[in-house]
Amino acid sequence: MCFDSESGPPIGDGPIAEVDRESLTLTAADGAIFQAFTARPQTVTGIGVVVMPDVRGLYRFYRELAVCIAEVGHTAVAIDYFGRTAGIGERDEDFPYMEHVAQTTRAGVQADVDAAAAYLRSPEGGSCQTVFTVGFCFGGRRSFVAAALARDLTGVIGFYGRPGPGPDGPGPSAVAESISVPVLAVFGGADDGIPPEDVSDFERALTAARVDHEVITYPGAPHSFFDRRYEDHADASADAWRRVLAFIDRYGSPNRG
Repeated sequence: MCFDSESGPPIGDGPIAEVDRESLTLTAADGAIFQAFTARPQTVTGIGVVVMPDVRGLYRFYRELAVCIAEVGHTAVAIDYFGRTAGIGERDEDFPYMEHVAQTTRAGVQADVDAAAAYLRSPEGGSCQTVFTVGFCFGGRRSFVAAALARDLTGVIGFYGRPGPGPDGPGPSAVAESISVPVLAVFGGADDGIPPEDVSDFERALTAARVDHEVITYPGAPHSFFDRRYEDHADASADAWRRVLAFIDRYGSPNRG
């Protein structure tokens, strides 16, 4: 897993907007109903962000992250992946998430992303004109893949998403030629699960496909370094958060020329 129950987004104080928040149930195109959580500033920017969690699905860390995104002015929806197999409702720390991860499909996850993006574009979701994804680990990989599968995203962001092949099919490097939106990819240099050569291959694939991209590796940072518990990596976390906000601002402004 990426984070435990004591983890939280390592985001410091700054200008904070008034935020409304609520739990939702959304319906994907295949009829699946799944959990989501939205945070919406009272004055919206027209930018929406779909938050894609790690293997545990929707839990506190990602609700907090959605609020942090809304506090800087953008509407956020954090989604769960397990509506098809685990239903909806609260889950405790003993939830056997890996059993449900094994039952996810690329098409199912993408259908949930599409439903969340549609919500963000609706009047209830803030009538967002541009929509990004930001994912972590399992969600980071699928955020990259969403760039190849969805034609109406503005850009995608992934933290420590494995770019190589896996049991779920071709990885982000293999589908880079189908990506047509900007990519921000964030990795830890001391991530034992993602070899540096896989990161290099991903960057080469994006370059070959002429995708506007930024691939950042923080030396010495482990998998899941974006966590307020990792005080030794606070500078990397702060820099990564600045890059996320700059990326969204650069590509997401509805008035961007």
